[in-house]
Amino acid sequence: MTSWLMLPAALRNACRPRSVQYGHAHGRSMDYIIRDATEADAGLLASLIRESFADVAERFGLTPENCPTHASNCTPEWIQSAFAKGVKYYLMQTPQGPVGCVALEHAETEVCYLERLAVLPPFRGHGFGKALVNHVVDRARELDMHRVEIGIISADARLREWYEKLGFSATTTAQFKHLPFEVTFMRKVLSPC
Repeated sequence: MTSWLMLPAALRNACRPRSVQYGHAHGRSMDYIIRDATEADAGLLASLIRESFADVAERFGLTPENCPTHASNCTPEWIQSAFAKGVKYYLMQTPQGPVGCVALEHAETEVCYLERLAVLPPFRGHGFGKALVNHVVDRARELDMHRVEIGIISADARLREWYEKLGFSATTTAQFKHLPFEVTFMRKVLSPC
């Protein structure tokens, strides 16, 4: 049996089902697929998110006590609740196994929220995060959305610069009582396909 990795990239992309995206990250030999996640993936998604955000929690001193809703505390129940609200999750897998995920919430008539972008630390720097963001942007365009918006920790200058390179721009900041940090909101205005 021929695996998807053995097929030429052009053939994989031409024949792929709409729910799966095949790719090759960052010009390196890091093949991946991005597929629609299901509720059956809730445990896996929660684990990926927790592991991916653990270093963020450490850098910013976030604990279950001072920031219980931070992604580093994600549970399968959070994921199931998001699915119940209509949030779509996408799971990225490489030949080594699952390495990341992202969520897309249809928030308003013309606006989607990019949420829970997570790439496991050993797999960062290979273009997987960018591929997940692009996947969500493509899905938003298919839904005729005009904008994709995100919220990030304001003090995370490195993350803000990364999103700016992907075409996002900061719009406003806000402080919430339940969060021990300021949030910067960013948006990417979408051009038609």
